[in-house]
Amino acid sequence: MKSYKKSINRFISIIFQFVLIFSWQLAVDKGGIPKYILPSPSDIVSTLFRIMPDLKPHIYATLYEAVIGFLFSIILAIVLAVLMDSIKLIKSCIYPILVISQTIPTIALAPIFIIWFGFGVLPKVIVVIMVCFFPIVISLVDGLEEADNDMLSLMDIMGASRIQKFIFVKFPGCLGSFFSGLRIAATYSIMGAVIGEWLGGDKGLGIFMVRAKNAYALDKIFAAIIVIIILSMALFVFMYMLQYIFMPWQRKIRER
Repeated sequence: MKSYKKSINRFISIIFQFVLIFSWQLAVDKGGIPKYILPSPSDIVSTLFRIMPDLKPHIYATLYEAVIGFLFSIILAIVLAVLMDSIKLIKSCIYPILVISQTIPTIALAPIFIIWFGFGVLPKVIVVIMVCFFPIVISLVDGLEEADNDMLSLMDIMGASRIQKFIFVKFPGCLGSFFSGLRIAATYSIMGAVIGEWLGGDKGLGIFMVRAKNAYALDKIFAAIIVIIILSMALFVFMYMLQYIFMPWQRKIRER
């Protein structure tokens, strides 16, 4: 019964999305909306296929910046989360700074990184780290704090060291929260790379969008947005696949 309801809900969701796209197409074709103001979905798709050879180097550049920044943010988040969980003084000092850092718009920091580090890959990677680091470290810290106290007490009775308790209790227990943060950060990574590219450089989807905006080519801008959505969703699904592989016990629970 549950699987039937899920199938119905998924079907309704797909139909709703098709209705939205069809309404958009109809509004442009029959509503007299100029295509330089709002291109139709069919125009956007045809433009996407037409400009794909030109888009490929920009896609590779953005994906490279996003993946490198994402990987560095994971490493930094794991190190800091373990330190914050192990030494409460570090958490009391660092946690408020992490929260405050999220009140600063990323677009406001990007120009500073451009001035400091130039127009190369480095400032874009730093922007990606800025947007990806917070959800990963916070989800990981929360997951480590929610470790099973009964299991930790049992490990204490058995004379386990702090490292053993982390490996056998805390780390497996925090994987669910960790992957939740990874899924959120994965979608942010492409966005962070594009934001960094808006402010300068020679390659990347952000650069492509700025050039298309200056030429009033809205169909190209929407085509680039579609590529950004596809890349973000691909990374999101990849994180789900990793969770499926590294958390087999959760897979069995869902199959019940």
